[in-house]
Amino acid sequence: MVDIKKYEFWFLVGSQDLYGEETLKKVEQQAKKIVESLNADPLIPCKIVLKPILKNQLEIAEEFEKANAESKCAGVIVWMHTFSPSKMWIRGLSVNNKPLLHLHTQFNKEIPWDQIDMDYMNLNQSAHGDREHGFIQTRMRLPRKIVVGHWTEKEVREKISKWMRVSSAIQDGRTGQIVRFGDNMREVASTEGDKVEAQIKFGWSVNSWGVCELVERIKYVPENKVNELMVEYKEKYIMPKDEYSINAIKEQARIEIAIREFLIEKNAIAFTTTFEDLCSLPQLPGLAVQRLMEEGYGFGAEGDWKAAGLVRALKVMSVGLPGGTSFMEDYTYDLTYNNEKVLGSHMLEVCPSIAKQKPRIKVHPLSIGGKKDPARLVFEGEKGTALNASLVDIGDRFRLVVNKVVSLEIEKQMPKLPTARVLWKPLPDFKKATTAWILAGGSHHTAFSLSLDTEYLETWAELLNLEYLIIDENLNLENFKKELRWNDLYWKLQGK
Repeated sequence: MVDIKKYEFWFLVGSQDLYGEETLKKVEQQAKKIVESLNADPLIPCKIVLKPILKNQLEIAEEFEKANAESKCAGVIVWMHTFSPSKMWIRGLSVNNKPLLHLHTQFNKEIPWDQIDMDYMNLNQSAHGDREHGFIQTRMRLPRKIVVGHWTEKEVREKISKWMRVSSAIQDGRTGQIVRFGDNMREVASTEGDKVEAQIKFGWSVNSWGVCELVERIKYVPENKVNELMVEYKEKYIMPKDEYSINAIKEQARIEIAIREFLIEKNAIAFTTTFEDLCSLPQLPGLAVQRLMEEGYGFGAEGDWKAAGLVRALKVMSVGLPGGTSFMEDYTYDLTYNNEKVLGSHMLEVCPSIAKQKPRIKVHPLSIGGKKDPARLVFEGEKGTALNASLVDIGDRFRLVVNKVVSLEIEKQMPKLPTARVLWKPLPDFKKATTAWILAGGSHHTAFSLSLDTEYLETWAELLNLEYLIIDENLNLENFKKELRWNDLYWKLQGK
């Protein structure tokens, strides 16, 4: 479902008329070689489109206006090949609403020591052309990603790739909506938030529909579609064979088909449910939610639309990468001294993209919701370096809290726990990380990813002008407390 190859990124090269036609031809030729080389690299996830060399403020402004109008354009890369006076970029940069990457590179890698002359110097002027351009972006207080190094370096291309994936997630958020089946869980604070501000900040259109609308749709799901889905379940998962379980699984198949149709109809990128508002649904959606999340939809339990939007953003960023991303909840702890761990899970809704083995479908009672025994996928999470992220509304702004964690092999058997689960150690250690998380107001609902590193989330926050707090191996709690205080002052002055 998630397809970032539909997006393209425009490559804008700055110069000026001062150098003459011959130099400008070389600028165009070299820019073309760079773009062709980047597009040929499997690291680069989307097409880069080279635009005509920009030489004056009218051309620059027109190009940014075209980028704004093009829905396929998910971001703009700027590079000053020669000296491009930055005042002529003000008009274009002031109207730009696409994520911006400033690539500070030059065509040649090494200085030709025995042949260098003034022609070479005049042509290869990124060293001061990009610094001039950097000044105007800073002067205008523009959020952007800066990548420095030769365009052939793997590290440079990896950073460009990460920015492209993040920018694709931003564009995705601006074009879809989050469907809420019912409202938030009653009396819960962290799942609440300002939906109007969310649409301004992230582009997410967050709206609610009555669960009974979904119930009506489920009634008319054709039996042949249910049977087709049951065949798919048998191929992908370990299935029970008793009649009671099969009937329960068929109910989840109907729910899955109905939700998917609803989401497609509403151009939705994510959705929420809540066990306090189930109307006449026969079961709390479990297997259905897990399957839709695996397709790429964001999800949040108990009406948590912020978690749903964040999960979707991470899904878009990580499409095609190893690992997986899921809605998650810090469920319970192992507080063995000096070896504390977090068991992450949820009643039903953990995405199988993070599973280490073939999931089992199980049907068990659920002591909440008051409905029939729901079917769900049960598995253990893959081990590896991961991150756990929470998006919260702290009143005057949104805050993104990210904790680096290590997902562990689960060595103990849990035969009586019929849920998917992950076991992890937060960095730098449980006590410090958890103290920092609570100080920051991080929610119990999170987006958990084995695919992404913190650079993705930091870039997302920077491009959206979003408060970002990292809890990792370098955490110093006293400095973290100071950062929280400084941030309060900074964001109040920003008026965000």
